[in-house]
Amino acid sequence: MNVLPVGDDALLVEVASGEAAEALRAELERRRATGSLVAREIVPAARTVLLDGVADPERLARELTAARVPPAPPREPRAVEIPVRYDGPDLAGVAARWGVAEEEVGHIHAGVEFRVAFCGFAPGFGYLTGLPSRYEVPRRDTPRTAVPAVAVALAGPYTGVYPRASPGGWQVIGTADAVLWDPARVPAALLSPGTRVRFVPRQGGGRS
Repeated sequence: MNVLPVGDDALLVEVASGEAAEALRAELERRRATGSLVAREIVPAARTVLLDGVADPERLARELTAARVPPAPPREPRAVEIPVRYDGPDLAGVAARWGVAEEEVGHIHAGVEFRVAFCGFAPGFGYLTGLPSRYEVPRRDTPRTAVPAVAVALAGPYTGVYPRASPGGWQVIGTADAVLWDPARVPAALLSPGTRVRFVPRQGGGRS
């Protein structure tokens, strides 16, 4: 674990893996809930956790460096279910990389339980882990100038759902039926770090 100062009242904690970042985020959230940690924001990423708005960064840095972080707690009892139609423009390419028929991509993807590792890129966008490493795919060589809202896409170890239309270079395999970001909803984001997610194929989904 490497703890770096950021400005006057923030720390960036670097760890060795996504699993370690998830465990650290869970432990810091637990401490904040019990009042033993004061931080305005706790923001996880792939292998870092940012703590913003801490009262004594130097003391906290020493504590974190010496701390033993327990494993992440058991998963929440209920997963968020997101209906999806596996009809994306990159479905054939992903199927070829996986060595399966196109209709099998949806079966494989929907058979995995995902977990939101961290959020970013756009409001409501979660980086979901859980897909076995043999199914990792690279980003597209040429990003699209416009990916439609609620496109379900893959890149490296992650699955994501685009909350709104935007440029993007991920491999699009489907279309979700969900509102990822709604400012009128509390909370506005459907997904947050630690949330369990399952994709449920819509009737008639896939291409055969």
